Amino acid sequence: MRTSRNLQLYSIIFLFLSTFTAAWPWPRWLPELDALIVRQDSGNSTTATTGKATGKASSFVPTPTKTLVSAGKTTTLFATEAPSATEGSAANKTTATGHTSYDARLPAGGVSMLTPAAISGQQFFKIGDFVTFGWNYTSLEATPTAVNVMATCTQNQQLYTIAANVTVSNATNAVTWDTGGYQATAVTDPLLTDIYTLVIYDAASSISATAEAGYLAVQDTYTFGMYVPQSYTPLADFICATCNGALGPMEKRALGMMLGMCVLTVLSFGWFVNGLGVIW
Repeated sequence: MRTSRNLQLYSIIFLFLSTFTAAWPWPRWLPELDALIVRQDSGNSTTATTGKATGKASSFVPTPTKTLVSAGKTTTLFATEAPSATEGSAANKTTATGHTSYDARLPAGGVSMLTPAAISGQQFFKIGDFVTFGWNYTSLEATPTAVNVMATCTQNQQLYTIAANVTVSNATNAVTWDTGGYQATAVTDPLLTDIYTLVIYDAASSISATAEAGYLAVQDTYTFGMYVPQSYTPLADFICATCNGALGPMEKRALGMMLGMCVLTVLSFGWFVNGLGVIW
């Protein structure tokens, strides 16, 4: 009986304290109530932290952005909105200058040579003829407006301009190089008999630009040979240094040494046989 009365008394006291505590004002020594934001559960959230329904699950977690200390009070400010995602997808982004960055997993653009036709071995062209180069573009996400076509020679490290600002209108391109016209006016840097490298690159870029996904990279893998033709010589006046049938000095010395060794061998063998009486 006494136990039941004690329980009733404790219940009345607990109810009185709960009501009194709920009505008590917020203590001044604690941070402002408005400055405290409860960390949301990002796993099942369907609304933004501002209280506006978005209809999408948000993975944004508020993080402290600034701490204010004033009059003995410390107030922590939290970000209440997720970062904006209006600058394009993670794969393709466009900057303020209009340059689009493509997925880094994509290859850089290139060319596939069509003319001259792909054959085994090095191809040579006579200086003075018209030489045509044709190619297809490959792996391009952003087609260049125009390209520059150059040729470089390893012997004199000279860069020859075949065509500049060639407009790109479709998947194929072709240029023709008048080597005779160039050679006729080239005084300081004539074409040499040597191996050349064809260079194709975006006219809006540079010949030393770094390859970038989706954009045309500098193409400098195709090589070809060029030679200066000799003037015509009548057959009667033609002298071939490697076609003469006469023996040269080296051949004569070698033949004399061979004959001398044969004579020495015969004489020494005859003396050996007669001296020992091998033959009766």
